Amino acid sequence: MPAQRTSAPTAAAPALPTLGGKKSSYRERVADALRAALIAGELRPGELYSAPTLAARFGVSATPVREAMLDLAKEGLVDTVPNKGFRVTEVSEEQLDAYKHIRALIEIPTVVDLARTADSASLEALRPAAREIVAAAAAGDLIAYVEADTAFHLGLLALVGNAHLVEVVGDLRKRSRLYGLTALLEAGRLMASAEEHLELLDALLARDEDAVREVMTRHISHVRGLWAARD
Repeated sequence: MPAQRTSAPTAAAPALPTLGGKKSSYRERVADALRAALIAGELRPGELYSAPTLAARFGVSATPVREAMLDLAKEGLVDTVPNKGFRVTEVSEEQLDAYKHIRALIEIPTVVDLARTADSASLEALRPAAREIVAAAAAGDLIAYVEADTAFHLGLLALVGNAHLVEVVGDLRKRSRLYGLTALLEAGRLMASAEEHLELLDALLARDEDAVREVMTRHISHVRGLWAARD
């Protein structure tokens, strides 16, 4: 078999996004930039990427990229290939179904409870992130979509006051990744998922627990549809 070719990234991305909030460490910011490209499917499962190639993409030196990729390896997102670079790990259908099941068990009842416990001001403060998700979907900006989506969901769960819960869900989101966003965007289906964030906020503010449960169930199932649509 011919040697595997090191793949170059397929599209430019905004410089060093910070998923889920500001990061104090430059290494963490580089890791977030790589994670965002990974989640959006611009770094593809099974393909090999060199640190210099990725460094050129983000306008940084190769050293912080190597350090950041080692951090992502600890999370199970990439595998190191000695003297060559890093290969994005593939996630099986069984793993994706397991992640979806765990997220449903945690997130649906937790968010339903917020319809009773969260104050309106805190919920309304999440509306800008929800609007950013819709705007990113409309613009076809997958990195911005992933960043705003992460901020919204983890920000919503943070209202519970359980930092460990937020950490667990954040880790599940990292490990599952949203495969197939490009295919969904091209099919015109990404906007439906984006608009569910505004629908969820409205249901929470209306204190309609049944509506919150329905939107959350649909949204998590829809997200599994995004994974299944990967190309």
